[in-house]
Amino acid sequence: MSVSVEVQYRRAIEALRSGVPNRDAVQVLGSSQPRIEEKFREHLQAAREGVAAGTQAPGILVEGDFGSGKSHLLEHLQHVALEEHYVCSKVVISKDTPLYDPAKLFRAAIGAAVVPDRKGVALTEIAASLQPTSPAYQELAGWASRPESGLNSRFAATLFLYPRMRGNEGGDRILSFWAGDPLNAGELRAWLRAHGEAASYRLESVPARQLPVQRFAFTTRLSVAAGYAGWVLLVDEVELIGRYSFRQRARSYASLARWAGKLQSESLPGLATVFAITTDFARAVLEQRGDVERVPGKLRAIGLDSDRMMASQAERGMRFIAREALRLRGPEPETIEETMERLREIHGKAYGWEPPPAEAARRPGSTSMRQYVRRWINEWDLMRLFAGYSVETVVQDLAVRLGEDPELETPSEWDEGDDPRP
Repeated sequence: MSVSVEVQYRRAIEALRSGVPNRDAVQVLGSSQPRIEEKFREHLQAAREGVAAGTQAPGILVEGDFGSGKSHLLEHLQHVALEEHYVCSKVVISKDTPLYDPAKLFRAAIGAAVVPDRKGVALTEIAASLQPTSPAYQELAGWASRPESGLNSRFAATLFLYPRMRGNEGGDRILSFWAGDPLNAGELRAWLRAHGEAASYRLESVPARQLPVQRFAFTTRLSVAAGYAGWVLLVDEVELIGRYSFRQRARSYASLARWAGKLQSESLPGLATVFAITTDFARAVLEQRGDVERVPGKLRAIGLDSDRMMASQAERGMRFIAREALRLRGPEPETIEETMERLREIHGKAYGWEPPPAEAARRPGSTSMRQYVRRWINEWDLMRLFAGYSVETVVQDLAVRLGEDPELETPSEWDEGDDPRP
């Protein structure tokens, strides 16, 4: 066995031991969710066709218990997306990347983006594939200039300037703007004057909160113009919505509807999305906490047009969670046996020994595959290091709290500056 294969197997085992699957683990184990993978491939095809039609393919939501393989599945779907020539980003919702903040979500997505068959920074690699004289680039520039694109004129202006400033500091500044950095309008006007186009672009002011959504639309089309099929966004741990304050949850539900293509007024053609959430979220948060009625009711009671709109968008996001989630299939006996044998082979080749068969016990259906995998690996590790050691593993479930978390929310149930009450 080559050293590279041995290293790959060791990386896979280390990832599975820690419960955080990486590309090596996914490549050696594959996926045990053929129904969802087939749905995802159909989703990619619909997203590809949606670019020409000007429509966004509806997103996919998968649900499963803690440790059921949601993260493993998303890693596998990223591999599928790259094979289908999509730019792909896998993002984990966290304190630093909240779902309700489009700017932070975009930063995380563009920072995590992977380009098929390329190793460099994603946006740099995409830009390097652009051919300014090609019909695809001209179509992109024309789309960005039209009002129906919904883009600020800065995007069309930078598309005009980029081929002329590529390779110098100005070109780098334009790439930074596409990646989420601000770009001074005065500086942009000066560049346009230098190229005789000062009067061609209005460079109207734009609220900072609107630019991230526009950047998602622009980056997706930019990827298509560079020769890629589109942009895939895989979002893990969506259940953290349940730990936000009231208004942050409302914004998150609305954002979920937007990225999943559930808002007709904000379609993002070419963007394919998959979200992962825990199975108990709908029951614990939407039903028992009452978000399904409380969120839209309270927003509409305020009486502001913006809050009535958010109420409608949040309802769409909550319906997406309650009605459209695809349940991950639990581990079947034959799957457990096959996975154990495959892992035994990998562990043996990774460390140069012959692991004994592990118990592939037919445990209750609620037992996650992660529990099986980590138990087998831990037992084999101890047996390999301590000859004759007898191992007995005790498994205990850990309840996950979906209540509001003070570290993730603002001091009151309303975000600072948003509470209209006296």
